[in-house]
Amino acid sequence: MRGTVSLALGTAVGLPGQAAQQQKTARVVLIRNERVWANEIKLNPDIVQQMFDEAVMKLTGEPDPASAMRRFVKPDDVVGIKTNMWRMLPTPPELEAAIQRRVLEAGVAKSNLGIADRDLLSNKLFMKATALINVRPMRTHYWSGVGGCLKNLITFTPDPSAYHDDSCANMGAFWKLPVTAGKVRLNILSVLNPLFHGRGPHHFDRRYVWKYHGILVGTDPVAVDSVGLHLIQTKRLQFFGDKRELQTPPNHILMADIRHGLGTSDLSKIELIKLGWPKDVLI
Repeated sequence: MRGTVSLALGTAVGLPGQAAQQQKTARVVLIRNERVWANEIKLNPDIVQQMFDEAVMKLTGEPDPASAMRRFVKPDDVVGIKTNMWRMLPTPPELEAAIQRRVLEAGVAKSNLGIADRDLLSNKLFMKATALINVRPMRTHYWSGVGGCLKNLITFTPDPSAYHDDSCANMGAFWKLPVTAGKVRLNILSVLNPLFHGRGPHHFDRRYVWKYHGILVGTDPVAVDSVGLHLIQTKRLQFFGDKRELQTPPNHILMADIRHGLGTSDLSKIELIKLGWPKDVLI
C-alpha cells in the first residue's frame, strides 16, 4: 500500500500535467511580496495584512477584504482559528492578527472568536464553533511527509498517534468528526518561510528553511496542500539537483481526495492564481 500510494501521489500532485486542457475543480491563490520580511527574523505586519487581503479578495472576487471575509463567516458564527504553535516554525503572529482583524470586521463578536492549537477538546469556544479557519506553516514532517492544512486538524482528536499508520494516510478521517465536519471555511498555508527537508522526528534545520515570501489560500484543503507539496518538491529538486524523495511519502493528501472526498489532489485540475512578486516563484 505504501509504495502504491506514493506512486499514485507522484502522478496526482507531483506533476502539473496538461493543466490547460483539464477542467478546473479547485482554486488556490498564491500571493508573494518581496518586502514582507522586514529583516531576517521579523515580518512586516502591514504587508502581511495586505497579502492576506489581496488573496481572499482574489479568491472570492469581492471588492474589499470585509466583503471577502463575509463569504466565509457570518456575524452570528462562533469562529475558531485553528493555528499551529510548533515552537520551531509556528504560524506567524502577524498572519494570525491579519485573519482575526478581518473576521471581526465581518461582524463576528469578539467574544465569539478564538484562536488555539492544542487542548481543543477542552476548549469551550472551539467545541461550540460553527466555523473554523485553518492556518499553519508548510513544512516537511517525519510522520506524514509534509505538514499542511490537512494535518493541522489532528489536535481535534484525543489520540493523534492513532493516525500515524501508513505515513498518516487516513488523516482525512478527522475532517469528518462531528467537531470538524463541514466547519472549515478557509485554509491558509504560510509559505513565508517553509521547511523543505529534514530527517527524523521533530526535525528542524535552518539550512533547509527558505524565505519564499508567500501565502497560499483556498477553500479546498487538499488542493492547498497539493500546491504546497508541489512547491516543496520543486524546491528540493532545485536545492539538491535531483528528485530526492521525502523521508515519508505524503500519502494522506491523495487519500484525502480518493478515500475521503475532501478535495482535489490533481494539479491539472487546480486553478493556481499567482499574485505579486514573480522572482523564483518555482511553480
